[in-house]
Amino acid sequence: MLAYAVALLIIVGIYTLLTISLDLQYGFTGLVNFGQVGFFAIGGYTSALLALHGVPIPFCFVAAIVLTALAALPIGALALRLREDYFAIVTLGFSEVVRLVLQNEEWLTKGSLGLPGIPRPFLSLGPGLAEVAYLLLVIGCNVVVVLLIRRLVASPFGRLLQAIRDNEVTVVSLGKSPPGAKVRALVLGAGIAGLAGALYVHYITFAVPDQFLPIITFYVWMAMVLGGVGSLRGSVAGAAVLVLILEGTRFLRDFLPGALAVEMASVRLALVGLLLIVFVLYRPQGIFGNRARQ
Repeated sequence: MLAYAVALLIIVGIYTLLTISLDLQYGFTGLVNFGQVGFFAIGGYTSALLALHGVPIPFCFVAAIVLTALAALPIGALALRLREDYFAIVTLGFSEVVRLVLQNEEWLTKGSLGLPGIPRPFLSLGPGLAEVAYLLLVIGCNVVVVLLIRRLVASPFGRLLQAIRDNEVTVVSLGKSPPGAKVRALVLGAGIAGLAGALYVHYITFAVPDQFLPIITFYVWMAMVLGGVGSLRGSVAGAAVLVLILEGTRFLRDFLPGALAVEMASVRLALVGLLLIVFVLYRPQGIFGNRARQ
């Protein structure tokens, strides 16, 4: 039971990083990113491929962050020219392009066969301690990221991002440059998502394109909405609630004998959607959101 709880907390930590990343882009800047899973996949595969070629894991994590951030630059350049609805479509298409590249470039990614045997750190400590050590690593990454984003949000640059989110026209009239700030927010958020991808594949020790479907982006958006848009505490709470829902509904089959796995998957999605509708109706600002700003 303890091992299961530790595993859940690790997944919560990874989803928290993804939610913070999206919250920086949308909650604080107003960028509608529907391609979050694409950055997640780039970070995961970058770290996995390097680790399988003998690169030390810390360097793999750094490379995942840097390469994912660089991959966001051309998407950011499009953000300078597109309205937010078109930008959302572009990011969604970007994530699917990433998945298809991972699926078809078998010489690099082994396609649908995946990448098995991805090294996980701390295994020398033994099964129990290795899990706890990995949890501490994930928590440490979350603490660093939260402190970084809190400092950024409180800085003049952070206030510029929030002003862009609230009224971009006013920001332009004051002589500021929204496009450059948007690109930086997108790149920084992508780097955080890349770190989450690296942590994920090294924990699972296996990477396959089907792990990076668009529904992951939907889950991250749901976590952000549940926790509260533009709230770091909300990102943590929303990710925790999301993982508890997804894991808790796995046990529904015990109460519905004879139900097929495919049917239960549909029931789980229906319950997740129902919860989201309830939150939107009765608490649209989320758990820690600011009602006055909604």
